[in-house]
Formats: sequence, C-alpha cells, structure tokens
Amino acid sequence: MSSPSPSSFPAPKTADRPKAPRTRAATWSHRETLDFLALWGEEGIQAQLRRCHRNADVYQWISGRMAEKGYLRDEDQCRTKGKDLKKSYKQARLQDGAARQRCRFFHELDAILGVGGGGGRGGGAPPWCQVVIKEESDPELREEDYAWTQGSAPDGSDLDPQGEPPSAAASSSSSSHATAGAPIPPHLRRHVAGSLLEGERSPPGEEPGPREGGAPPYLYPQEESPGGDSLGPPRMEGPLLRQGGRAHLDGPWRPGLSRRAFPRPRTLLSTREKLAQLRNRRKRPRDDKFDELLRDIRTHFREREKLFQGLWEEEKAQREKDRRLWTAEMDWIRQMWVKSQKERDARGEDKETNGPRLVKEEHWNLCKDLDGDTPKDTSVQEPLLLKAWLESHGRSFGHFVDDKWLKPGGRETYATKNPTTGEHLATTLQGNGEDVKAAVGAATKAFQTWGQQPGHVRARHLYNVARTIQKHQRLLSLLESLDSGKLLREARDADLPLVVRHFYHYAGWAQLMEVEMKGWKPLGAVAVLIPRNFPLLTLAWKVCPALAMGNTVVLKPASSTRLTALLLAEVCAQAGLPPGVFNVITGDQALGEALASHPGLDQVAFAGSAEVGRSLRQATAGTGKKLSLQLGGKSPFIVFDSADLDSAVDGLVDAIWLNRGQAHNAGSQLLLQESIAKDFVQRLKRRMGQLRVGDSLDKAMDLGALADEKQRDVIESLVAEARAEGAEVFQAWAALPSSGPFYPPTLITGVYTTSRCVREEVFGPVLVTLTFRTAKEAVALGNNSPYGLAASVWTETLPLALEVARSLQVGTVWINGHNMLDAASAFGGYKESGYGRDGGKESLYEYVRPNWELRPSPVTVDVSYKTFATSQGAEAPPNPGKKRVPHSATSDPEGNTPSMDRTYKLYYGGAQKRPDSMSSRAVLDHAGKILAYVADGSIKDIRNAVEAAHKAAAGWAKQTAHTRAQILYYLAENLELRRAEVASQLEALTGVGKEEALREVDLSIQRLFHWAAYSDKYGGAVQETVLYGASLLFREPLGVVGIACPDEQPLLSFISLLAPAIIRGNCVVMVPSERYPLPALDFYQVLDTSDVPGGVVNIISGNRDHLSRGLAEHQDVQAMWYFGSKEGSALVEWASSWNLKRTWVNYGVEQRCWSNLQEGAGEEFLYQATQCKSIWMPMGDIFAN
Repeated sequence: MSSPSPSSFPAPKTADRPKAPRTRAATWSHRETLDFLALWGEEGIQAQLRRCHRNADVYQWISGRMAEKGYLRDEDQCRTKGKDLKKSYKQARLQDGAARQRCRFFHELDAILGVGGGGGRGGGAPPWCQVVIKEESDPELREEDYAWTQGSAPDGSDLDPQGEPPSAAASSSSSSHATAGAPIPPHLRRHVAGSLLEGERSPPGEEPGPREGGAPPYLYPQEESPGGDSLGPPRMEGPLLRQGGRAHLDGPWRPGLSRRAFPRPRTLLSTREKLAQLRNRRKRPRDDKFDELLRDIRTHFREREKLFQGLWEEEKAQREKDRRLWTAEMDWIRQMWVKSQKERDARGEDKETNGPRLVKEEHWNLCKDLDGDTPKDTSVQEPLLLKAWLESHGRSFGHFVDDKWLKPGGRETYATKNPTTGEHLATTLQGNGEDVKAAVGAATKAFQTWGQQPGHVRARHLYNVARTIQKHQRLLSLLESLDSGKLLREARDADLPLVVRHFYHYAGWAQLMEVEMKGWKPLGAVAVLIPRNFPLLTLAWKVCPALAMGNTVVLKPASSTRLTALLLAEVCAQAGLPPGVFNVITGDQALGEALASHPGLDQVAFAGSAEVGRSLRQATAGTGKKLSLQLGGKSPFIVFDSADLDSAVDGLVDAIWLNRGQAHNAGSQLLLQESIAKDFVQRLKRRMGQLRVGDSLDKAMDLGALADEKQRDVIESLVAEARAEGAEVFQAWAALPSSGPFYPPTLITGVYTTSRCVREEVFGPVLVTLTFRTAKEAVALGNNSPYGLAASVWTETLPLALEVARSLQVGTVWINGHNMLDAASAFGGYKESGYGRDGGKESLYEYVRPNWELRPSPVTVDVSYKTFATSQGAEAPPNPGKKRVPHSATSDPEGNTPSMDRTYKLYYGGAQKRPDSMSSRAVLDHAGKILAYVADGSIKDIRNAVEAAHKAAAGWAKQTAHTRAQILYYLAENLELRRAEVASQLEALTGVGKEEALREVDLSIQRLFHWAAYSDKYGGAVQETVLYGASLLFREPLGVVGIACPDEQPLLSFISLLAPAIIRGNCVVMVPSERYPLPALDFYQVLDTSDVPGGVVNIISGNRDHLSRGLAEHQDVQAMWYFGSKEGSALVEWASSWNLKRTWVNYGVEQRCWSNLQEGAGEEFLYQATQCKSIWMPMGDIFAN
C-alpha cells in the first residue's frame, strides 16, 4: 500500500477550488535527467546511472556548459545526496520486479527534481521545485524539525519556464500530488513576512532575503473559520513544527502564495516526502540562464545522435569492405594453389637444393582490397603470410646448417600436417649420421670464434634476434598453431611474447658474463632436443642461455613439429647471427640418439618424456658430456577450504586444459579438502560444460586437437582402465567436434592412490581428483609421486600456503595461480622430473664449466655395466698368520706389554657398526706394509646407512643455518685438538713430510670454517619477473647424497666434499678413499664429540666402485658424487638412470688440486649440493593486478 500523499490531508473546503490534473514531467527527457543528475551527484549515483548512459564526454561537456552559465556545485538546482537516491532505488528494486524497477527509478528522479511539464502546448505546469538533501557537514535535524515544503508563484516571472503561461501550474510524482494556483479564500489571506516559524532553520551561511538570501519557506497552516475556529482537526498529535505566537501574522499577505502544515508519522510518508524532510532550505527559482543551458543540452544530444548515425553507416561500409576483401583473398589462395599444382606437375620431383629464401614482410601483404588500400584487419592477412612463406620454399624444407639450407639427396621425407584438419603443410627431410656430422662440424668451427667474442657482441646479436622475432611474430604464432595443433590464442598471447622475453633477458646475461659469471667458461657445441608440445618456448629455454654463454647449438626438433624451428633459424640468419652458431637438423628419434652420442658435443639439453630421458642418460654415460633433463610431471593442484573457489575453478581450467593438457606442468592431479570437495566438483562440472573444443585457428576455442590418433588411443585406454576400477568419469561431450583427433575435457573422481591414472602422466585433457582432511595429508599426497615438476596451492591463508609450498618436493610452486612463467625465474624438476634449470641465472650453470677445468677427452669406455663392480673385489682375504699389524706403542716403557688392537668399524646412524660381510680389508702404507685392517662394507651396509640418513634428513634440513654453522665450527675446533695426531697418521700413511701433513690438517680446518660461513649466505633470492607480486627462489637440500672420495689428499678431499653437502642440509653416505681410509675413519670420533646428529654423516669403507654401484642404483638416494676411475664414473652415470638422480663425476681425470680454493671449494660445490625451488606469490588486493 502506497503512502498517503500531501493532497490526501484536509484542504480548504471551497467549491471553486479546481483539481489540478496529474501531469508528467516534460521539461527533460529521462535520458537528459539522468545525465544532468549524474553530473553533480556523487560517485555512488554515477555508478548506478552509467548503466543507462556511459558517454563520459557528455558529462564533461555539460560540466563545461554549466561553468560557462555560472552554475557552481553548491548553487545548481539539481543537487541531491547519493546515498538517499540509492536507497530509494534499492527499495524500488525490492518492491517491484526487474521489469518495473527502471520505470520506478525514473519516477523517483522526477519527484526529486520536481520537473515541470506543458511546454509550449499551454498545459498547466508546476513551479520548478528542488529539494536539497542535508549535507553531512550540516547539524543533525530532529524529527520534529522535518517538514514537507512546496511553493508556487502565479506570476511566472521567477518560477515558471519560459514560454509557459503563468497560470499553468501543476505538479505530480509517483507518490504524491499538490495543487497550486487556485483562488485563495479570504479567510486564508494572511502572510508571514520576514520571519520563520519556530523550529525552521536557514541553511548555514544564508540569510533570508527577497532574492539572494532566499525567501523564507512557506507552509500551509490549518484552515480556520471566520470566527477563528479551526475547520480541521482540533489538534495534531506530534506536530513536525512547533507553533509559535501569532505576532508574526501581522504582515501583509503575498498574493498567489499559500501554505499548509500537516504532521504525520514518518513511516507513512512517501519516498518523495522522506527526501523532502531531510532539509528545510529555500527553493531557488528557475532563471533564463538555466533554460538556455537546457536548450544547449538538447542541441548537443541531437548532434550526438547524428554523429552516431554517421559512425554506424561507416561501420556498415567497413564490414562490407572486409567481406569483399575476404572473398578476394580466398580467390587468390585458390589461384595460388592451382598454380603450385601446375608447377609441380610441370617440373616433376624437385631435386634441387633449397637455397636461403628470406621472404621480407612487405612482400607478404600480397592482397589488396578493391579500393587499392592495404587491409587494416591483420587477422585476415595471417593465412596469407603463412602460405606465402611456405610457397616461397616450395613447401619442401631441408636442414638449416651453417646459415644455409642443406638438402642432400637420398634422404627420406616426412610430411608435416595440421593436427586439426590433417591438411598437408610441407615436407621435411629425415636426417642421418652424415647430417649430424655436418651440423656438429659447423657448430664446432663456429665455436672457435663465437666463444671468444666479448659478451657485449653476443648481447647485440641476441638483441637483434629478439627484435627480428617481434617483426615476424604473427607468422611465427600462426605457424606454431598449425604445426603443433595448439590454439592460436595461446601461441600469440602466451608463447611468442615469452620467447621474445627470453632473448631479451639472456642478451643481458651475455653482457654481464664477465662480471656475474666470473670464473666460468663456455662448454662448446651443445645439442638441444625439444618436444612437440611447446616447440618455440622450449627452444628458447634451451638455446638462449647456451648462446649467451658463448656456446653453439645444434637443434633437433620433434618429429611432428619441425617448421617453427626452421623458421626461427631463418629469422636468426636474417638478424645477422654468425653462420654455424645455430643449426637445425630434422629427423626421427634415431637421429636424436645419433646426435646425443656424437663425440664432438659437450652438452645435451633435453626436454620430453622420462623414458627417453633414461635412454639419454645411459647413452651418454662416461662420455664426458653434461646432461640437463626436463621431463614429465604429475603436478598436484591443492585447494583448501580457505580458498576462493570460483578463482580456483578458473585457475584449474587454465592449469589442466592449457595446450589440451599436453604440458608436463599441467595440474592434472586435483587435491580437494573434504569440506569443499562436493561443492567444488559441481562448480567444475558446470565450468567444463562451457568449454569449447574446435579448430585451433578459432580464437573463441578453449581446447584444440591432440597431436594424433595414437595419443588419443593412449588416453582412452587410461580412462577406460579407471572406469573399470570403479571410478566415476565425467566428460563434456557436447562441445566435441564430430571429426578429428579431439578428446573431451574429462574429470575422474573416486580413484585410488595406486591407480594408474594417478601414478602416471596422462598427457591429455584428463583431470584426476583426490580428497584430503588435513594439510599434512595434502602434502603427503602431493609428494606421493615419482615426479616433482610443479604444483599450485590455493588458499587465502598465507602462512599455510608458504608452509605447504616449502614442504612439497617440486621445482616450482604457484600460490593462487598456475602456469606463471618468466625468463628471470628458474623452472625445473625434482626426482624423476629431471635436473637442471631453465630460466634465470640458474640455467647458465648448465652451459659453462670452471675456468681451470679441461674438456674431458671423448673416449668410449668398454664396460659391462651388468657385471662391473658387482662384488667386493677379487683380492684374497688377509691371512692372519702371514703378516702382522705393527703397533706404534706399548703400555710400558720396557715394551713387555703389547698395546691393544684397534678395530676400524663402519659408522652410520651415529654409532659404530660391524660390517654385514663380517670381513676386513688391509690398509697399506706408502711402502706397501700393512698399517691397519678396516671393515669391508657391502650393499647391505649401504642400505642400512641410507635408511639411517633418511631418518635424520627431515630434522637436519629443518635446522637453522646458524645451528648447522655452529656444528661445523665445533668440528673444526675438535679437529684442531687432534692436529698432531692426525698429521702423524697422514705422514705414516701417505709418506708426505711432516710439514705437508700439518698443512693438510690446517687446510681441512680452514675448509670447515669456509663452508660454515656459507651456511646462511646461499639460501635463495628474489627473482625479478614480470609478475605483479613476488617470485622467490629457494635453494633447498637434495636429500641423501652418496659421495665416493678420491685417493689424493685423503683428509682434505674428504672434508672438502663432506662440509658443503651437510652445511646445505643434506645427509651423506661417505665412501672414504679406498687406498687411505684411516683419516676418514678416525674422523667419526670427532663427529661423536661435536654434536652432529646421528645419521647426518655415515661412513662406509670398502671397495669404492662396488659401494658406489650400490649408492647409484639405490632408489632413495637423490644424488651421487664420484671421484675415482673412468670406469666407475661411467657406471655411476649409467646406474643413476633408474631414478634419474643427479651425478657429479670426474671421469677418471685427476686434475683437481684440492688445496686450491677455487678447485677445492668453489661455487661448483654449492651448485651441486642444492636444488632450486621457485615460489610465485601474486598480489592485487590494493591495486589492480
């Protein structure tokens, strides 16, 4: 029920009082009213009104016009308070339906503005009435001070609009009526002059006056009879105005004005009346300048309508022009296709070699529109650019070696097709060993000059390549999409900008190599093997740091994605990169194996599956080549109950279905907290139903086609196996095209942790869901995988996010995000996801070696890996009666009492242990005499030591850096107490002089101090990426490290390898020098007295190669350092392929001087003792992201 209007209260009872008709405001249109009100309203009102009109230039124009007319913010006649208007709008929205709320809102605006009607039609028009809302700075008004006011002036000179008769006056709103202009009865012809009723207040700073200060407001009093008796109710309960005396009624009555006061409860008032009660301020008349302003506004709107009409006509013409342009382009493509077919038929099989054909960009815009101008729509030109480049090479490509195309005869060809449509794009060569030899020879020759050039020269070359890529970015993105099947939107907006960013970033590292990489030098020729899922991006990850450090590159792209690599080689040549620095050869997997095993290479950088990575590790074992691997992953996507679920769903869509799920860092394992699992899965299913699957060139698609039908069959078999195990499979089939190697987005729930789809990498658009209760359980599930490439954590609780991120055994963790990559951030994996890093400074260490280190000679080691070092040794056990162990001292001066025998045992778990083999081995001095017997360790002892190390690993890694440093200082202190004793033993064992033995002990103490100082100075850094947030780099411990020590300087080399490993939080299993193990075995007495926790340091003596084999084959050892023979080095690298552990070997070369600080304690030790983790933390609560 609507509130009663003011006209419903008692009125003067007169027969000749006409009833004013209800009229609609016609002075302004609703659009003009909204624009004008929004100009002077507050920001809250403008936000509501811009739903109707968003032209900011209109507001600016009206503001300027009002300033010209002299209307200021505090003086205009249409001021209102935003919060009251929004409150009225909200009430109308609640009371009425959505269809009527706009109309209701317009009527409320009319009520506030009090606009008049009639215009030149002669109809009655009310006076210009304005209600000014109470400002926050005004004093508070009590309820009894509120009053509804309205004034009228029949003369029309001040109050009526121009062109309207002064007698026409009427006012109406959606909730009230008022009448004015009727004859005034004689008994009401009294006037209150020059004063206000009691309780009324003038606005601050205003004085009542005839025009400037404003006349006092007039109220309608109660009607009286000639005798003074009231005609209305005898008394009004709760009057809104306190009545004063009658002395103020003696003034003359002003004709045409009436007043009336009526008290009512506030709850019964209409919206207009509530707004009017908030202020008692005089109403200002409408003047000529205001009418002129309104006419200018109407004229401006008409001009804008004409302008919009003209723009629409131009838009229609442009669309017609684009349609004609598209038709012309299609005709041109058909003509080019027919022409190419005729040329092929005429010349037959093309046997000529492909020369370098660099198609300039200005020649690619071959299609002109009908008017002769170049088309403005670049999306139409993209197919033309690609076809022009392919046709310029005759759709047949060879190898790109030494800055020219190499197309030898007698080679098989491979047809490259569009995975989406199966359309033939081009043919490429299947290379063989001769092509590998030619490419490696060109790279080795170019290294002689490229590696010696200053860093600034290499920086300029990389900068020029980056600029040239930007010039051809459209062609590269289109070719990347057609060649690999990925979406054009992803290639254009994500991959290509990141490729350019890498070239710019590593141009800077080339410039700074002499400063930031002092003490390192390039390797030589580098082989790069890249996968099919991210051809250009992976290429940039590997090639940019290699070129920046002075290496040359031989690239072998994936079999199915070759064209983008060939185009990039052509772009590099166009940018002026010297010949032979970047070479591309094409072929199958056999060509990649031949390239990796070539003796002229110094490093192999590979990205792909774990199976191929194991094969490469075995193929390069013992050859002296460095190897970096970026392998598969099963990245967990962890969502806690404190996360923003809608954001997490959107992030999950980008995480798993980016590049059709064919990414090693895809978030393919969804871990949900049980309290939100059901709700999250329902949201995810709704979102999956909105995904679009289709052509990769369609910019509106979310998923493209798979690589081939074979990949689809593999995915289908994994999903069918999960369904057979009882899992629930949800697939969005609605958006799947009818033909092509497409696969729908798939969600698998209700699986076991041992299911194949949980343990293995699916490499497709398949998501597997598990649930957890606590954060500790989530970490356990996330680490329950042989892979460790990446993960993401979704929660609004930052301490929880950081703790989970540090606990996950992965190389990259994104907090409230996924797939954030940058050239300045290290990216790589833990465990079977490989080793080595791409991006940032960390990737540079994969392509350099220390300045003092010589290149290992490329020799082939003839070793039977299945039988080598499988036993403890071929030497016969010691005969107790044949030789005696000399005793250095006796218990009495006369020598009648022998000294007690010393038994050297194994040391693991913080205690001395007897060997499992129950046998010993003799230790000879420099003269060949038996000096002592030591325990002969076995594989069983290695397993026990590794188990003890793992028990201590978690606690030791969580110790503060300061605590670990104090323990190393304590070791140095206790070793110095035994200085003379240890030096005497070294002198007797190795035959060195006394001074040399004392110097070795002193250097060992100094080496402990050196690494103790590094305990809290190599923990990480902040990576300066393009992210609005923080990207943190943590250098974490590897875990359990097996170390086989050399025979040179047995004590110093033992300390030099032990100290950096344990100071960075690792636990070690040490195999001391096989020839001189006594200094290391005596060192466990120092360990027992230096507060070293049990299991941190474990010492197993015995045959070095046999024990090293056990450590290298152990599945729970994370790294292996070996300093021994070349056969043992090859064995360690070959055996490490089973769990893809990191290795550091010397290939049997005894060139390291352990007493030299650079060679025995350089940065290389810290790099080998740590692995990098990047944690991305975005921001955006205060400022826009």
